[in-house]
Amino acid sequence: MLHKTRGIVFKTTSYSESSVVVQVFTEKFGIQSYLINGVKKPKAKISINILQPLHLLDMVVYHKASGNIQRAAEVRQTPVFLTIPYDIVKSSLVMFLNEVLYRSVRQETADEILFEFLFHAIEILDRMEAGVSNFHLYFLLRLTRFLGFYPDLSNAAGASYFDLSNGDFTKQIPPHTYIIEQPQTDIWLKILQSNFDNLHSLQITTPDRRILLSKILDYYRLHIESFGPIKSHVVLEEVLS
Repeated sequence: MLHKTRGIVFKTTSYSESSVVVQVFTEKFGIQSYLINGVKKPKAKISINILQPLHLLDMVVYHKASGNIQRAAEVRQTPVFLTIPYDIVKSSLVMFLNEVLYRSVRQETADEILFEFLFHAIEILDRMEAGVSNFHLYFLLRLTRFLGFYPDLSNAAGASYFDLSNGDFTKQIPPHTYIIEQPQTDIWLKILQSNFDNLHSLQITTPDRRILLSKILDYYRLHIESFGPIKSHVVLEEVLS
């Protein structure tokens, strides 16, 4: 049976000389793997160019509940990116965020609320003109709301530390090293209180941005089993420096 669904590309792997298997986070079925034949041929019906990380898709797919690899009848990119492929900062952000999403989003059933957040956020990044260098910090902290470990803000006022292990603000230094200290604690809170529309107003230095990104990745490792090391942030930090 054929189904229409939107999708977000997570990973593309070569399957044969002309075919690929694409892991897609779909609106209707969660994460699914699709065998797409002939994409590497010059006159391919579905171009491999639209199967790049975090590209947004409209799909017509066959779906079997017991199938490990599904098949796609139609795939088209909607909307077509205007800036991400041509902007070194945005394309570096996408590569980094894609790696984090691949390691943290594991839903094999529909999660339409999470899907809508991701789809909308990627659209915003493509259109964004200011505040791009802060996008990933806000995006990753906001994503934790959907992953189940969003920071507790109830004790944020006057707090000197953020406890990465417990996920809350505190005035007393925690008895471990998984913490954020001042002045980064205040910046962490400002990011949490922001939105996509005002990221340009966050004044964050390059050293602080690097520290905060490192802390965010620590936060993910502490709360997601088998999250593992992230490599692409090194490239991103070089681009943003």
